[in-house]
Amino acid sequence: MLRDDDGNTGTRHRVGYESRPFAAPGPPPRPHAEEQPMSALALSVLLSFVSAVAYAGGAIVQEQVAVSSPGAQQYAPLRRPGWWAAVALNGLGGLLHVVALAYGPLSLVQPLGALTIVFALPMAALFVGRRAGATAWRGAIMATVGLAGLLSLVGASDAQSLDTAQRVAAALGTAAAVVALMLAARAVHRHPAVRSILLATASGVAFGMSSVFTKTVAVDWTGGVSAADLPSLAVIGVLATAGMMLSQASYRGAGLAAPLATLTVVNPVVAAAVGITMFGETFRYGTTGTALALSCAVVAAGGLILLTTERLAREQQEARTTEAGTAAPGTASPVAESAAADAGAPAADPAARLLAELTLPRDVRMPVPLPSPGAAPDDEASVPVPLVSYAPYYGGPYVPVAVVDRHRVRVKS
Repeated sequence: MLRDDDGNTGTRHRVGYESRPFAAPGPPPRPHAEEQPMSALALSVLLSFVSAVAYAGGAIVQEQVAVSSPGAQQYAPLRRPGWWAAVALNGLGGLLHVVALAYGPLSLVQPLGALTIVFALPMAALFVGRRAGATAWRGAIMATVGLAGLLSLVGASDAQSLDTAQRVAAALGTAAAVVALMLAARAVHRHPAVRSILLATASGVAFGMSSVFTKTVAVDWTGGVSAADLPSLAVIGVLATAGMMLSQASYRGAGLAAPLATLTVVNPVVAAAVGITMFGETFRYGTTGTALALSCAVVAAGGLILLTTERLAREQQEARTTEAGTAAPGTASPVAESAAADAGAPAADPAARLLAELTLPRDVRMPVPLPSPGAAPDDEASVPVPLVSYAPYYGGPYVPVAVVDRHRVRVKS
């Protein structure tokens, strides 16, 4: 006969939620097999969200520091506490991302990292009062969706490492690509948006290759640390530092959305490309997965192009506003006229514009050597002669004309 916890007795025991059979004291029963992975999965998702928020906060602080820093400190404003706060936020985001990978699958954690772009725009509007337009939102969503879809299609592979020749080739190739992008950015320094995209691309390449070397060192550490890993650790430090400095410079004069989206997309794409070419990784679902991955890449690239064109259009609008503000008083600049025409107002008279822009000399007479009246024919003196215009409109080239004296016998030309 069994006795229940509530004191009821009976020959039959009915298992239910209201009464459980009496058991001897001991350790509590373990949860079901399906409960353990579910809690780890939820933790990895939560850590991925917090990591994306930390990355977004770091990007916002970096952009604010870049706006208020002089040109000499565009790469590393070491004396600015805000820059160190941005470094700390980026480090926190990277640490949380690694911990999330320990609890969840790569196919879930990596796409969630693309939410940095989506989180950064409302955070910038909330904390620094910088609102993004509809075009920026469309570009950010396209880049996020395309990147998330691309990363979710990359399949996992067995842990592999790179040999010495592959590491040297990867390091030299990365250095060449970063230097080439920096030189290209320097060549287009008059176009801040294009310069920002190039520097953000270089930063993404540096960060992506640092992830590749980190994975290589992590695989090597499973068999014990050796002196052969020291060069790889040095490369990781150099690439991470270069990526941080280049990302800081990319935010100067280009806003937040375009450089952040470029960096967020290029970083994992470079790492995935190296994984496919050097680590034997492939896309899931065979040919169909490859086609879907290419489609996602096109969507992400379209989002980046949309963000870049939106920033270029904003720069042109700011230049027009500056040109209209610096126009001469009382005159209408071509920009102001085009704006007035768009608004339906009548444009300024072209003749009035021409007269307002002319610069006339103070003295309209020019000294010309002419013989004085009653003097010898060869005796010449400088006599002011009025300037007469023979141009088809007022303000043309002035032609000096000699004054004819009726008392003179002969006129020398």
